[in-house]
Amino acid sequence: MASSSHGDDFALTRVPQSSRKHWFGIAVQRFGQVSALSQFLLGATLGYAMTFGDAVLAFLFGSIILEIVIVFVGLIGQREGLNTSLLARWTGFGEVGAALVGLAIGISLIGWFGIQSAISAQSLDNLMPGVFPVWVWSLLFGLAVTAIVAFGFKGMQLLANVTVPLFLILVGWSVISELSRHDIGELMTGPPPGPSMSVWAGTGIVAGGLIVGAIISADMTRFNRSGADVVKQTVVGVTLGEFVIGLSGVLLAHATASGDIVAIITSSVGFVGLLIVITGTLKINDWNLYSSTLGLVNFISTAFGKNLNRVTTTIVLGVVGSILAAAGILGQLTGFLILLSVAFPPIAGIMVAEYFIVKRWRAELEESRALGQLPKTAPRIVPATIVIWLVSSVAGYFITWGIPAVFSLVISMVLYIVAGKLGWVRPVGSVATRQPVAAE
Repeated sequence: MASSSHGDDFALTRVPQSSRKHWFGIAVQRFGQVSALSQFLLGATLGYAMTFGDAVLAFLFGSIILEIVIVFVGLIGQREGLNTSLLARWTGFGEVGAALVGLAIGISLIGWFGIQSAISAQSLDNLMPGVFPVWVWSLLFGLAVTAIVAFGFKGMQLLANVTVPLFLILVGWSVISELSRHDIGELMTGPPPGPSMSVWAGTGIVAGGLIVGAIISADMTRFNRSGADVVKQTVVGVTLGEFVIGLSGVLLAHATASGDIVAIITSSVGFVGLLIVITGTLKINDWNLYSSTLGLVNFISTAFGKNLNRVTTTIVLGVVGSILAAAGILGQLTGFLILLSVAFPPIAGIMVAEYFIVKRWRAELEESRALGQLPKTAPRIVPATIVIWLVSSVAGYFITWGIPAVFSLVISMVLYIVAGKLGWVRPVGSVATRQPVAAE
């Protein structure tokens, strides 16, 4: 017998131990997620405004913050074998809250999927003008990623195995090519070429740059075999991704006195620069589409009682995202997507506070885990959680000092713990959980 949930990449079920993966393969995917082209650009942004030493500190502090969030959220996903959107039902949000979490993830990440596709299309057109219109490149790139993600975790693992080492080789080539014309010692000790930025502000940029990826880390860690594996892959993947790629961007910004790394790369190493852009985008865009699909599947399951097929949903979302990218519509949505992103840090804060401290539904998760099932029932709605989520998100949007994403995460944790101790974390209504049926 083959489980229908297995063919659907466990979108609405637990990942059994028999389907868990070796930590190093997942670490490669985590590294690929962190070491995307955006990380290169982040390094250039810091390098243009900071000394090399200050940039190192910003990456160090930002990485520590990210690793703490990823490890705690990741441990929950690993223990329960559940993706973020599904897990939210029993980590404070209830079915209604989890549906909103899934919808937010789905909209946000499919939006970024389209934007990343458009960026790659523009790069392809710049280096090969006249071959295809930009909108055709957008469609081709988006549909190629869609085909890979349709194969699920296995397809994405194969993609990471190819693109991660290729990306590193290409980045190494471009960095050496550019830096060979400069004195490395001077670049590492010289002043920043642009207006200065504080280490604290740089730390906020580093932490904020991957905070959404940290929130959905359960989508990845549910395939891990142990908690130790979660820690190892996080430390290896995030640390290497942040420092290897980020600091390369810092040095290039110092060498060229510019923060526009894409222009530097494509002009200095030509076709190799094109490959860097493509591989760098591929490595992050597959996870954008994958987690967006999981979020939407969970939203539809909760809101309408219908279990969508993950592969079909992936194809539909990928086609829609590609068409929107080709039409240029997504360029108008960047502000909205950034606004939506402030809703993500409190999700992690609430989930961690519930699972490790308040433990209102922890026993139900553990009991059902022993049976390899989902809990028999789920809370319909938890009003206190919705209020805390809203208050923390608004705080993250309006508070601009320090690190807003981390600030809103901490606020949500504190408020949820206080609410839990006061007995305010109470569900309104309870619904039976639909247990997916195995198919021949």
